[in-house]
Amino acid sequence: MNPIEEYYCKFNEDKRFDSRHGQVEFMITMKYIDELLGNMLFKGRDKSDIKILDVGAGTGRYSIHYANEGYDVSALELVKHNLSRLKAKCSLVHARQGDGRNLSKYPDDNFDITLIFGPLYHLFNHEDKLKCLTEARRVTKPGGYILAAYVMNDYGIITYGIKEGHLKESIDSGRVDEAYNIHSDIEDLYDYVRLEEIDRLREDSGLERVRIITPDGPTNYIRPQLKAMTDEEFEIYLDYVYSISSRADMIGAAAHTVDILKKI
Repeated sequence: MNPIEEYYCKFNEDKRFDSRHGQVEFMITMKYIDELLGNMLFKGRDKSDIKILDVGAGTGRYSIHYANEGYDVSALELVKHNLSRLKAKCSLVHARQGDGRNLSKYPDDNFDITLIFGPLYHLFNHEDKLKCLTEARRVTKPGGYILAAYVMNDYGIITYGIKEGHLKESIDSGRVDEAYNIHSDIEDLYDYVRLEEIDRLREDSGLERVRIITPDGPTNYIRPQLKAMTDEEFEIYLDYVYSISSRADMIGAAAHTVDILKKI
């Protein structure tokens, strides 16, 4: 196994989504997916006729939800440990093991919505990220949607660099350059991007942007405060994050960004 596979064999993805900060990311992302699906249903399509592909499905938080809702859901997951857990939880998902850069198991123009929530975190150069996007483009129907998630550069600078005190050593080692860009490799597990890189990937992939959003905003900077909230306060906070999720001035420093793209 490579370091990423070893990491996810130990990392509890379900526990992350059960946390308050994980719930924010999941619920806000779901609002945008549901909006796209709602438009399809409004046009008279049946749920069972709408095909969703979840690339890098993890243990199936998104794919299982939509399979249980009645959609035709396929899932691809690199890590066998995660795939086994997904299959054990739900037999409705058509789940396979594989790499997001190679979707040869799926035909062209097949899915209405393709989700890429995870793979782009762990691809460490433009070419590999672009391959993941272009493969998603190939298997998505014309007029269909691709949602691609990224981890943001300045979140890494602020958390690992400043809050945890590693900024100087990261600069000295060359992992952070003079413009405060993070340069990661597979041993670092995560690759961090800026909006200009996301823009370049969108342009090179030939996809049209519907909108770009942050599903968590300031959430990961205030985890202790989230835990202390009452349920009513947390609901208000969710409404706040949704209200700012597409504001350009909030996206760059958030932990996650989701690019909502359309195949034209």
